[in-house]
Amino acid sequence: MKGNEKLITVLNSLLADELTAVNQYMVHSEMCENWGYNSLYKSIRKQALDEMHHAEWLIERILFLDGSPTVSKLNQITIGKTVSEMISNDNNDEIAAIHTYNEAIKLSREFEDQGTADLLSKILKMEEGHVEWAEIQHTQIKQMGMENYLVNQSERSAN
Repeated sequence: MKGNEKLITVLNSLLADELTAVNQYMVHSEMCENWGYNSLYKSIRKQALDEMHHAEWLIERILFLDGSPTVSKLNQITIGKTVSEMISNDNNDEIAAIHTYNEAIKLSREFEDQGTADLLSKILKMEEGHVEWAEIQHTQIKQMGMENYLVNQSERSAN
């Protein structure tokens, strides 16, 4: 099905955002595992996998609209040096993604492409879940202090 070129361009921009997020989350998760924060590693890795699914779904939609997915473009990756920086950087990117998805949903509806709007709405809800997760982490850090928070993140893996 031939899709609107402007919308395909927006979908490719979202794809770049998602591919960037995958890389940033993967680095952050591996850093947490390296530091022994196994619980945090698992949580951030799950978010990376979510972002991979988002990228996959966007690629599928672009192809459905007879577009060409651009998978070679990444945006600036912002790697945190501390757990707090990681959570903040990821959260800032997710907040920006929410805005971008809302705008893309509006555009989809302008072009009467409800299928794309539905897909973007599904991804948007998942991105909102990532923001909620980060807000919970910030609240826990504030309430219990960084040291106690990190102790909770260093669960021992059952071997």
